[in-house]
Amino acid sequence: MAKGDYIVSLDIGTSKVRAIIGESNGNSLNVIGVGSAEGEGIRHGSIVDIDLTVESIREAVEHAERMVGIHIAAAYVGVSGNHIQLQSSHGVVAVSSVDREIGEEDIERVLQQARVIALPPEREIIDVVAKEYIVDGLRGIVDPRGMLGVRLEVDAYLITGSRTAIHNVVRCVERAGIEVANLVLLPLAASHVALTSDERKLGVALVDVGAGATTVSIFDNGILAGTSIIPMGGDYVTHDIAIGLRTQTTAAEQVKLQHACALVAEASDHEQFRVPRMGSNQEVQFTQYDLATIIEPRMQEIFALVRKEVEKLGYSHELPGGYVFHGGVMAMPGAEKLASEELNAPVRVAVPEYLGVRDPSFINGVGILSYAMRSHFRSQPAEAGTASRPVRTGGGLMARIKDWWRDFI
Repeated sequence: MAKGDYIVSLDIGTSKVRAIIGESNGNSLNVIGVGSAEGEGIRHGSIVDIDLTVESIREAVEHAERMVGIHIAAAYVGVSGNHIQLQSSHGVVAVSSVDREIGEEDIERVLQQARVIALPPEREIIDVVAKEYIVDGLRGIVDPRGMLGVRLEVDAYLITGSRTAIHNVVRCVERAGIEVANLVLLPLAASHVALTSDERKLGVALVDVGAGATTVSIFDNGILAGTSIIPMGGDYVTHDIAIGLRTQTTAAEQVKLQHACALVAEASDHEQFRVPRMGSNQEVQFTQYDLATIIEPRMQEIFALVRKEVEKLGYSHELPGGYVFHGGVMAMPGAEKLASEELNAPVRVAVPEYLGVRDPSFINGVGILSYAMRSHFRSQPAEAGTASRPVRTGGGLMARIKDWWRDFI
């Protein structure tokens, strides 16, 4: 990206829809605008009401636009869910230049070649990610640009998703007046902000505890090795609080944000609050300790399910990098310590190091921006007062989606 270009991410979550505007500063990124809205129309990470989701996207985008004073024309959109699958692939091409120096065009051609694979009609390729490049039989190459060779190969994995699920996301964004610059897999995007290079190489579990679902992703040898979804998240904690305190869900959410503690042992008897009793005008007083007795069992259950998913993904042994958590509920006092006790492994909570978004819930949105800048995306010059629309070489995402959807129906 050129200095001064804008790039926009859209994170469509169960509880919140967030639009984040980033500005390139050489090779670094500055977050200059954030807009958020309640995630109406989304349950457990899936769109269940198109109209409500469109309104949430519009509200989040307008909020970000007002903050920065620009018009957002396009955005990179995060995708996740149980429909996402990883599939290994291989591509081979001959180096095209006369002097046999491998360039950007050769890399793009070999990645496009890796896309040529038979897929079921209900699935769509979201992205292709290189595991390693091979130049004339020499393996283990991360970036072959500038090397000399005759034959370029790539071992890659294809990220595929349900065509119906992808279409619904794209349709919501388009109806909100935003063009989809590209789709980005959320665990892959989040890893660029949440994980260190050593963690990705040695082996680590990246866990996004969202409102409606928890996403568990394993990174090993520098690549995404597997991902899985647990249909349980922070909303379950809110639901438990509403039942335990016999109050409305909105009141339970406010109590969780202001007074929650995940560990009973660290909760205070002196911190008190009042909540309205459901079905009456009376307010009842509780302590943080009372609240922790409700929260801790549910958080323990979530962490236990995370451990089981990691084992199902084939990593029953201890991961050297341990667990890295993000998501709004992980900002709760005591959550990190409880996770470490339950998982019996090193645990840390990732927080973006950018002013205005220093909260675990912003990892996905900031990660989309970082991934778009650092991966194989190219930018186009921005018009005055508009967000630039970096595009991937060999794109045509919207045309492809419209073509298969025409055949699909």
